[in-house]
Amino acid sequence: MNPYQPETLPLRELDWARLIRPVGKANAGLAEYNGLLQGMINPGVLLSPLTRQEAVLSSRIEGTIATLEEVLEHEAGQRFEKNKEDDIQEILNYREALILSSDYLNNYPVRLSLVLQTHKILMNNVRGHDKKPGEFRKSQNWIGPSKNTPIEQATFIPPNPLILMDHLYAWEKYLAIDDADPLIQTAIAHAQFELLHPFMDGNGRIGRLIIPLFLYSKKCLSFPMFYISAYLENNREEYYSRLKEISQHGAWTEWIEFFLQAISVQAKDNINTARQIQNHFNSIGNQIRSITHSQYSLNALNSIFDLPIFSSSDFIRISKIPKPTAHTILRQLLEAKIIRILKRGEGRRSSIFAFPSLLNIVEGHPVL
Repeated sequence: MNPYQPETLPLRELDWARLIRPVGKANAGLAEYNGLLQGMINPGVLLSPLTRQEAVLSSRIEGTIATLEEVLEHEAGQRFEKNKEDDIQEILNYREALILSSDYLNNYPVRLSLVLQTHKILMNNVRGHDKKPGEFRKSQNWIGPSKNTPIEQATFIPPNPLILMDHLYAWEKYLAIDDADPLIQTAIAHAQFELLHPFMDGNGRIGRLIIPLFLYSKKCLSFPMFYISAYLENNREEYYSRLKEISQHGAWTEWIEFFLQAISVQAKDNINTARQIQNHFNSIGNQIRSITHSQYSLNALNSIFDLPIFSSSDFIRISKIPKPTAHTILRQLLEAKIIRILKRGEGRRSSIFAFPSLLNIVEGHPVL
């Protein structure tokens, strides 16, 4: 098998007749979702659990098995066996990379420098940390049925490292233009990045991270919060198959159709989940004000939505409520069954609490 020869961007041979309807549907769904984002008072807080869930699912595509609840419990001070801790660290790195990249895009477009910076964060102290984090590869890599597959049995070989930078610069230039449609451009940008496979490890997660960042940079999103990994995880075989068909048969139109379907389905799911979270925020806010009669009721509300599994010390730190008042509010929330104790504190270790109704919304089924 020869190394993949990337096509020149922008693409010239797309079947636009097949794409008109799906691109219209996907744009309508994304616009409706973005309208919901714009109407939220504090989307960063309200959608914080979804941001963590996106990190969980994108990492799961690459083989991690940690759950959202385990990530949150880890952040609250709970510790697990080493393999699980390693998975959790990958997920936390993904979330940190998304947050820092979002800040970068307030001043600059998506550039190769951002990709390198993001990769360095993503690979910090996790699997692949010995494979040149924050550096584009200078040796040939390949994909095969197993980790130790020799190149002779590879199912895909990315471009030769000697010409990799030429294609990456061309990719960066493509991001800077306005192609016929921003969603189609996002589909092409994501696939081309995956096929260039510019890092020795972490390519899939970086490529998926680029999706909301690029949509944000193109003003399709008011905040870089679009969660697509659930669809890609649920359709993992087709996801990889469609990318492979590009490399083998130049099947770009088929790939774009798949990607637009992912956007349409996830826009609908994201809208439904975001609305449930927003309605729950309003409902729980009314309850907290009613039971606490406190000037700090909004602080408490924002805190448990931002971090739905937390220690008492986390609650005090995030909410900025004076310690005696914070403990009183926690007791009131427990009595009202808004939160529950997951693990009682011992000695100097704080108790760990959960806000189960929010987690059930994010997961789409009862989890606690």
